[in-house]
Amino acid sequence: MTRIGSSDLDVLPLSLGGNVFGWTADRDTSFAVLDAFVDGGGDFIDTADSYSSWVAGNEGGESETIVGEWLASRKPAGIVVATKVSQHPQFRGLSAGNIRKAAEASLMRLGVDELDLYYAHFDDETVPLEETVAAFGQLVADGQVRHVAVSNYSADRIREWIEIARRTGAAVPVAVQPHYNLVHRNEVEEAIIPVAEEFGLGLVPYYSLASGFLTGKYRSTDAAGQASPRAQGAAKYATEAGLRIIDALEEIGDAHGESIAATSLAWLRAQPTVVAPIASARSVEQVPDLLAGARLELSPEEVAVLDQVSEWSPAQA
Repeated sequence: MTRIGSSDLDVLPLSLGGNVFGWTADRDTSFAVLDAFVDGGGDFIDTADSYSSWVAGNEGGESETIVGEWLASRKPAGIVVATKVSQHPQFRGLSAGNIRKAAEASLMRLGVDELDLYYAHFDDETVPLEETVAAFGQLVADGQVRHVAVSNYSADRIREWIEIARRTGAAVPVAVQPHYNLVHRNEVEEAIIPVAEEFGLGLVPYYSLASGFLTGKYRSTDAAGQASPRAQGAAKYATEAGLRIIDALEEIGDAHGESIAATSLAWLRAQPTVVAPIASARSVEQVPDLLAGARLELSPEEVAVLDQVSEWSPAQA
């Protein structure tokens, strides 16, 4: 178990991504994936109020609704659910009134009295940050949110949020959710991790498997014939440099009897401040590899090999 930043939330170091629920995984499949995740020791679920508004016929909130129905059906103990605000078609932005309405809608869909971890999904510079910080703080004070967090914020804006929260007595963020994986390192390592280290924030990276590329499924830049909606996004990484990373992951994983995906997640967990990588599963069969990634411990030498093979510089781009 690992603790999320300075919070009182202890979780298995893997977060099950809910972005596929109501999209590439229907309700029954989503229930089966959630069951397999919890049966395997998982206890941390990540979703957002906007999932999956991009699907034709959806309105947003489908993922939260599925998670809420699953919670009501299974009544599991000790599950931590994180959700987010700012991108739902009916609740865009981070004004105080919008945050309040969006949080209440999320509470209703999830069927819970309190949101364990509530993220500002994307920065909204049209609203004074003082207003946003105060609105999140009020939700905590009112008992509707347990802990606040930020996602897709720059290092400067994270610093500013924390300074405002400390000055005004509002709840201070405990986590930050950036795009971070073996093929997308520099920005996070150069700017976000130093802030997380300074303020005791836990990193909960999304796109941990680079839209599936870091499972080893895509060995070509040609995504033709791939049924997955994410295939094009994953296949773009299948460059010479990207495939060297896959080869290194495969070699290290084989030495442990684990998959490329599990090894990639284990590398992320070994990075400073990382608490729990987020990874999603469209089927029950994908869940064991994700759970293995929460338990696989790489040696410092293995981490160094992956650090080196994934190192990026402009000359290599």
